[in-house]
Amino acid sequence: MAGAGPGSALGGLLDYKTAKFALTRNRRVGLLHRLLQLGVLGYLLGALAPAPPQGEDVIFLVTNFVATAQQAQGTCPESAAVLDAVCSQDADCPMGNPVARGNGIKTGKCVMFNTTHSTCEIYGWCPVENSTLPRKPLLAEAENFTLFIKNTVHFTKFNFSKCNTLQTNDPTYFKTCLYDSFFSPFCPVFRVRDMVEAAGETFGDLALLGGSIGVRIEWDCDLDQPAARCQPQYSFSLQDRNYNFSVSHRTASYYWDSQRQLHRNLLKLYGIRFDISVHGQAGKFSIIPAAVSFGTGIAFFGAATVLCDLVLLYLDAKAEFYWKEKFEEAKPPKCKTEAAA
Repeated sequence: MAGAGPGSALGGLLDYKTAKFALTRNRRVGLLHRLLQLGVLGYLLGALAPAPPQGEDVIFLVTNFVATAQQAQGTCPESAAVLDAVCSQDADCPMGNPVARGNGIKTGKCVMFNTTHSTCEIYGWCPVENSTLPRKPLLAEAENFTLFIKNTVHFTKFNFSKCNTLQTNDPTYFKTCLYDSFFSPFCPVFRVRDMVEAAGETFGDLALLGGSIGVRIEWDCDLDQPAARCQPQYSFSLQDRNYNFSVSHRTASYYWDSQRQLHRNLLKLYGIRFDISVHGQAGKFSIIPAAVSFGTGIAFFGAATVLCDLVLLYLDAKAEFYWKEKFEEAKPPKCKTEAAA
């Protein structure tokens, strides 16, 4: 019997393998294939979409306040509005303990706050902070105040910058204009009342206890178009109402009296907080990145098919059957020789 010689090994190197497609009714592998294809498609779409730059800023506008004048360090009754301060005897006010959510340290005495309530005496800034809110906002005219919101967006990938203000030589333009999406879209001067109403609220209700308004500046620019068409869109939304007195700030001014005693005037300020956020995206067609992304996508689609073939041929319970169906050696027909006469 003759063994395989070097010639047969060399012939194997010259063999050509061509793909043979076999349709299989394997739902698990079919589902895997479609999921991989969707993943590749999502990658392509993500590669074509630029990352949106963002920025945030906050403006606080005072619309109401509560004043407590001429406070000095000393002892006084805690407010009856503080639950931890209500007492009926000195034992309810252990000396040295701070008043929870209060204004000072307990002195150990239970004293009269008014004709109907007794509270613990404290050491702190006296008299204690006034908690009586006005029925109407004290700075109601703030609804006619205006906010000048200047914003510049940079798309460094495309070396493109744009400002939301009109480029003008008129020094009085921004002093007289108000933003209007149709008549004056290049004037970023907004009236406070208009912003609150655009968020679905009324200024009087929001100004009493304060609240938060979200201001969103959206840039969506097609840089294949003229630069003048790249304009921001503004939207306003109510983020929070101050039912729990959360949108408030305290500030104090300190001074010495003629007796060289330190005093202060305390203000608790309520207002509207404007949370400004900037979002943007830009796109511009370029043949080289498009070609690279397209070629990468085609390669990934091919890789998905190879992976599914490996699962089918090595991991599936019927792998042996799929091997026989997928791979077949094509042999040429043998020539018939006629017998010599």
